[in-house]
Amino acid sequence: MEDGKSVSLASGSSRESGDAEARLMRLATYASTLTATLLIAAKLAAWIATGSVSLLSTLIDSALDLAASALNLMAVRQALQPADHEHRFGHGKAEALAGLGQAAFIVGSGGLLMVEASGRLVHPEPVTHGEWGIAVMVFSILATFALVAFQRRVVARTKSLAISADSLHYAGDVAINASVIISLLLAMGPGWTIADPIFAIAIGIWLMINAVQIARGALDTLMDRELPDSDRGRIRALVLAHPEVASMHDLRTRTSGRQGFIQLHLELPATLPLAEAHRIADEVEATILAEYPRFEIIIHQDPAGSSETHPLPD
Repeated sequence: MEDGKSVSLASGSSRESGDAEARLMRLATYASTLTATLLIAAKLAAWIATGSVSLLSTLIDSALDLAASALNLMAVRQALQPADHEHRFGHGKAEALAGLGQAAFIVGSGGLLMVEASGRLVHPEPVTHGEWGIAVMVFSILATFALVAFQRRVVARTKSLAISADSLHYAGDVAINASVIISLLLAMGPGWTIADPIFAIAIGIWLMINAVQIARGALDTLMDRELPDSDRGRIRALVLAHPEVASMHDLRTRTSGRQGFIQLHLELPATLPLAEAHRIADEVEATILAEYPRFEIIIHQDPAGSSETHPLPD
């Protein structure tokens, strides 16, 4: 009875932790959507007043941020849905799809920005009311920094791919906004109007780099990329540490949103009773879960020394 109580308590604690993480993820999506909306309004007013193309670049970026954050909001809501009859492995890959959508948005905004900035290189235009633009950029930096700090706390707790991609994008925005301040100061002070489009082109390149990073992470999840070799080695060590395990093979791993999956073949003495083999498999599973609590573990038991053909080397 005591074992039953401890299992029940652990299950309840795990559910409570999962619910808290889901609330954090939803709150992070609401915070990013609200922040992007506020920044669009402020930057639109500043761009109309200054005519700065580098400020226009951040306005375009914030507009794309809003679209990406709205996409994230819907994707996270879908990803948090529990597994059902049609989706036995859950809905976690919705986060990766949102990441690809974000990458596409970012590529589009970077391309449009560089086209606009290239025209300004040929025909530079003066920047007016630059102090308004600087004030808006300072506000943008403070608001974005606060959002990124919160998002990183959420990612550290939940390991969410969608929130991580969103955070990476907004972290880039902090540097982008700072560069716009520099470009405005150069245009207002020494009169280097060419600095405005040059900084805008640099921002466009930065956006493209961000897009590649986000898309790479999303594709890894969608293509069921294995965990890093360090994790695979750790899992193998945990399994082989059990004194009654002869060996193991065919280890496969993948992730899907917050959920991960580990499957392996456990080699046990051929004469072992089924009940004993089941007990050992349960103990191995519990050992792995202690270090990889977000993972579902599937263990197949094989008699040691039996010959099997496996499609891939271990």
